[in-house]
Amino acid sequence: MNSLLARIIIQTSFDRKTRGSKDKKEYSNLELAKGYKKLLNTMKRTAKDFILIVIAIFSASFGFKGFLLTNRFIDGGVTGISLLVSALSPVPLYILIICINVPFILLGFKIMGKHFAIKTALAIAGLAVCLATVHFPDVTKDNLLVAVFGGFFLGAGIGLAVRGGAVIDGTEILAIYLSRKFGTTIGDIIIFINVVIFLVAAYLLGVEIALYSMITYFVASKTLDFIIEGIEEYIGVTIVSTKSEEIRQMIIYKLGRGVTVYTGKRGYGKELETKDVEIIYTVITRLELNKLNSEIEKIEPTAFVVMNSVKDTKGGMIKKRPLNH
Repeated sequence: MNSLLARIIIQTSFDRKTRGSKDKKEYSNLELAKGYKKLLNTMKRTAKDFILIVIAIFSASFGFKGFLLTNRFIDGGVTGISLLVSALSPVPLYILIICINVPFILLGFKIMGKHFAIKTALAIAGLAVCLATVHFPDVTKDNLLVAVFGGFFLGAGIGLAVRGGAVIDGTEILAIYLSRKFGTTIGDIIIFINVVIFLVAAYLLGVEIALYSMITYFVASKTLDFIIEGIEEYIGVTIVSTKSEEIRQMIIYKLGRGVTVYTGKRGYGKELETKDVEIIYTVITRLELNKLNSEIEKIEPTAFVVMNSVKDTKGGMIKKRPLNH
């Protein structure tokens, strides 16, 4: 059975490349094994993405119908626009979610690719169906609790969808497009869009609702960051030291982390040493940073150390977060 599945994958791929040819190729066991492994990886990745997107849909729907809609609170971005229009018109939210996101799905197809656009379209369609058919109880009428927990469940939904390779809010797609076109940062564009949305909400819905909605947006954005980045923040550390070998062994054997060693030159002012120096680079979590600094102090207190945040890593000797996108 395994060989048959692998043979189907390899043969399909080969037929696409040699379409029109009458020759048939026999594949070795190694090629069949590689094809089967590729099939298993694809199926696992697809299943994981599907589960994440389904959970995201229900989480966002619960945030909408269990908290935000009954109190007319909104969020930022495309979701906020949908909630704002829904609060001011008789059009149901599930229809607005689809209609307003259609241009962003097309834009995502242009700048992110076909697979991303398809997954996003399915995720948004699933969110609309869930909003239209699934009943969620009104959890509370307290405005502060609505703002906090509505933002939490909505942010968790958006973050899990991103983990699954899709989005249910097209703001980031628009921000990426505008940043490429005008040379601005994605963060600045998102802030500008949300400022406009909350100003309109303050004018149309009232200042109090707009202020509570800003709390919703803040909680949603922090939850989104937590879901995507995880509790552990990675730190990239570059170390220039005359005792690089001792530091390298310390990182490997005491911290249990991998290192990359490359050669460079060191200098100060107009002086540049001609002798090569080994430069060490490693990636650790923020929780391990204090231990690393302490160990470096023991080996060479004057070592030059540069630290910078790392969004995510793949492979190597880094402990991965449970949900890695």
